[in-house]
Amino acid sequence: MLAVEKNRILTQVSPGTPMGEYLRRYWHPIAGASEFDDKTIKAVRLLGEDLVLYKDLNGTYGLVDRQCAHRRADLSYGFVEQTGIRCNYHGWRYDEKGACVEQPYEDTVRPDLREKRRCSIKAYSVKECAGLLFAYLGPQPAPELPVWEPFTWQNGFREIVVSEVPCNWFQCQENSCDPVHFEWMHDNWSLRLKGTNGPYAAKHLALKFEEFDHGFVYKRIREGGSEKDPYWTTGRVCLWPNAFYLGGHFEWRVPIDDENTLSIAWFFMRVPQGREPFVQPSVPTWFSPIRDQNGRWISTHVMNQDFVAWVGQGRIADRSKETLASSDGGIVMVRKRFFDDIDSMHQGNDVKGTIRSADAARCVELPYFQKLLMRDGLRLEDYSKYPLLEQRLSGFVHLAGQPSAIRAAFVEAFGLRGTHYEPG
Repeated sequence: MLAVEKNRILTQVSPGTPMGEYLRRYWHPIAGASEFDDKTIKAVRLLGEDLVLYKDLNGTYGLVDRQCAHRRADLSYGFVEQTGIRCNYHGWRYDEKGACVEQPYEDTVRPDLREKRRCSIKAYSVKECAGLLFAYLGPQPAPELPVWEPFTWQNGFREIVVSEVPCNWFQCQENSCDPVHFEWMHDNWSLRLKGTNGPYAAKHLALKFEEFDHGFVYKRIREGGSEKDPYWTTGRVCLWPNAFYLGGHFEWRVPIDDENTLSIAWFFMRVPQGREPFVQPSVPTWFSPIRDQNGRWISTHVMNQDFVAWVGQGRIADRSKETLASSDGGIVMVRKRFFDDIDSMHQGNDVKGTIRSADAARCVELPYFQKLLMRDGLRLEDYSKYPLLEQRLSGFVHLAGQPSAIRAAFVEAFGLRGTHYEPG
């Protein structure tokens, strides 16, 4: 059970709140770069702030305040120029640093006062990496953007999937250090959703949680397993501060505000041996629905099942009413680390996982027990030996609504036409 005030610290993300200031010290994915293949401006809300993400005609990304400094018009209805974004109301133009570099009427009638009229709007840094756009909303100097090792893997089919989840980010992230939910939410519930009553999945027999530089690792043994299994020797990663890493994909839970979360997932699937070289011209981004046509939460896909659990706790989970058990050791460790790290931040220290060296950030390794398979690939006929990898050949199991064009591109990349995998 967590006291109301401590729960408030974990869940409030606006400027000036402890967690809001803490999370602003990290880079967060906020969009796919391919979203700007057919548009130049996108209204976004991040950490309780209303902003505009844009790509100007020079290809430079900017993330600035939603309102113009002049008469507070909405810049998401503005238009981009060779450099910067221009307000559609009176034409004031801002660069990616938020500086107002042009005020057309004023510059015409009183050019001598141009320097005195200089103003600005808030602006944040944006970087592109692996097809994702990352933003940093915190104090300077900004830390290095970590290039996670999977971002460097070659010959892979990549895609980015975005959903908006109507609940607080922290109940989403706690799921990343909760291994037992796999047994019930994904294995057993999926069984029941198919109309089958059993047999149920193998039970968890042992759990272990360990902290490392970039988060926590949870390890588990299930019935029929042993301490030699990679799920125990290597485990899976609760990536700090708001992500989950499973080897073939990342899941980020980016706070929109206190009651809504942007789920951004990045997927990598290595093409079979013999189909190299494979290069995507861009990483496709698509948006996954979370409700069906009847307004019910979609529960047919893995991450959609997670969404059901998260939103079922309410917009902001009331942790003063929960009953933790021995399976929640990872939950307790994660919460304690956040409280300790927030205190350390207030003493002027860097937050957990901060990278200040460009060399160290260039390729950051994370634990993953099938790393060689993802990096080097395997023959198409050998996928049947690896059930989790083979699932991807038959269809996209993680999130609902994969566009048919992206599925078709996947089939083509993997050489699945004419095989039993093609219908998908």
